[in-house]
Amino acid sequence: VQLQAFGGGLVQAGGFLRLSCAASGRTFSTYTVGWFRQAPGKDREFVATIRYNGHTAYADSLQGRFTISRDNAKVTVYLQMNNLKAEDTAVYYCAAGARLISSTLRRQTAYDYWGQGTTLTVSS
Repeated sequence: VQLQAFGGGLVQAGGFLRLSCAASGRTFSTYTVGWFRQAPGKDREFVATIRYNGHTAYADSLQGRFTISRDNAKVTVYLQMNNLKAEDTAVYYCAAGARLISSTLRRQTAYDYWGQGTTLTVSS
């Protein structure tokens, strides 16, 4: 599976943006796909994930502002981000894994494939 994240850019605080993660591979629909982010000077952290059956999980601090969804026909996972804040500034990565279970959805090490990242900058 190869992943390509895109859609980042410069947004004003309070604005919105949608990131996309395009994948290759016929078995994409069976994979769990997650979004992670790394802010300047900080460790990479979990943002959201969506399983093959549509079940979603979010970082507690982001639920309500971010929404993850997938379109298996388009082999793409989306991250809709609303009411953006300066602290959302980061490089956003998508990742995919085939063997995740509920207890591992937020673990970076559980994901086998990673995209190259797309940068979001939120100006205050």
